[in-house]
Formats: sequence, C-alpha cells, structure tokens
Amino acid sequence: MMASDLRGKTTAENKQELIELLRAQFSLRMQIATQQTNKTSELGKLRKSIARVHTVLRESELKAVGK
Repeated sequence: MMASDLRGKTTAENKQELIELLRAQFSLRMQIATQQTNKTSELGKLRKSIARVHTVLRESELKAVGK
C-alpha cells in the first residue's frame, strides 16, 4: 500500500487498516514459528506497511494541531 493511498483515507479508516495489518503480522509470525509457511519476506513487507500507516496517522495528528 502506498502512502498516497493512505493519505486519501480518513483517520478512522487508517486506524482500521492498522488493526488489520497488525493481525496479519501476528498471524504470519505464528505461521513462521510453527513452520507452516516459508513466506518470511512477507513479514518485512507487513512491517513497512505498518510503519507507513503510523507515519500517515502521525502526519494527520500534527496537521490537526497546526504544526
């Protein structure tokens, strides 16, 4: 997911996206731990997506405050 896509969404939608990504990350971590999957590179992609959502949420917080 691109940051520009996230900026077009509302804060509530971004928070929901963050929750979904965190659940997917947890699920993938459990699959890797129990050796049910070999998609270890997906974990890094999920972490970057989570960071993007956090960044956009922080940008919107700062914009609301006026900084």
